[in-house]
Amino acid sequence: MAKKQKKYKLKTHKATAKRFRVTGSGKLMRTKGGKSHLRRRKSARVKRQFDRMLEVSETASVKRVRKLAPYLGKHKANPPA
Repeated sequence: MAKKQKKYKLKTHKATAKRFRVTGSGKLMRTKGGKSHLRRRKSARVKRQFDRMLEVSETASVKRVRKLAPYLGKHKANPPA
């Protein structure tokens, strides 16, 4: 009887996990940069646009993010105990 091979967990790149979200259909969404400070000089329309999330369309970028955060979108609010 062969001994069972142990599978190792991959580490998640935390900065990537905080910046991206996965939708129910599996699309990768990102937030816009430039939201934190120097907003007084920006118009209300521009500030409103910062709230919106954009889809990551480049396949190379999607591939890189999936590699950095392999479990992104795997568990929603409550991960298994």
